[in-house]
Formats: sequence, structure tokens, C-alpha cells
Amino acid sequence: MLTMLMVNIADAKAKLSEYVDAVARGERVIICNRNVPVAELRPVEQTSVKPRDLAPMFPDWTLDPAFHEPLPADEIALWEEGDPSTMPRVAEEPARYTAKPKARRRRT
Repeated sequence: MLTMLMVNIADAKAKLSEYVDAVARGERVIICNRNVPVAELRPVEQTSVKPRDLAPMFPDWTLDPAFHEPLPADEIALWEEGDPSTMPRVAEEPARYTAKPKARRRRT
């Protein structure tokens, strides 16, 4: 059974931790401004932390168990900073921004 609580903003500010506990128990909390509902306090849906199964998309692929292991620190440094000796040098011209002249009003 779903229980619904309707509270005004002043009560929500004064007893926020109580209402968060109520939401954790499965209750629904509606926050009102002068008895008009304006917001709902609800639990955040938990996301899965297990690795995704790619088999439905690629049934003939197999993943090495090391795929899910963290990268070594030296490889992370290469991803974040790059190896300057292997990075291509690219010369780009700086962007040229010109301001449009303002239209002047004619005095009549």
C-alpha cells in the first residue's frame, strides 16, 4: 500500500530528514506551496553496478576477464596527458571574431 503525505514548504524545511526517511520506507511525499502541490519527494532509482552483458548485441564475441580490470597507472597517464612524442602537431589559425558595427539611429 502506498502512503502519501502532503506537507507545506515550512514543514518540509523543518522536518526534511523525517520525510526523507518516510520516502526510504516507500511513502510518497508531496510538497505544497500554500496547499497547492508543487514538488514530489521520491527515491532515486538504484543503477546496476555489474558489467553489462554484450552477448545479445555481439553473440560471437568473447570478452577477456581482464577487460573489466582497472587500467594501470601508466596507461591512465597516457590517456589523460598523452605522449607528446607521438602526438601530431596541428597548427590552426586563431578564430577571427569581428564585432558588427552598431546601427546608429538617425535624429529627426
